[in-house]
Amino acid sequence: MPVLLALLLVCVLLYMWFDRRGSTLTRACMWRQERAAAQWRCVACGAVRAGGVSPRDCLRPRD
Repeated sequence: MPVLLALLLVCVLLYMWFDRRGSTLTRACMWRQERAAAQWRCVACGAVRAGGVSPRDCLRPRD
């Protein structure tokens, strides 16, 4: 039984790591979809990205 619990813990941690690794979205970016223009706009920095899929990258300019 302890082996199964350890295996479950490892699986959960791996899932969390893989899920987080694919996203670079930060708290500063808040993407909102503008359906009429078929684009996404960031409320925080004003960046615009065209397309139907939600952006996962922060386009905020770096200092």
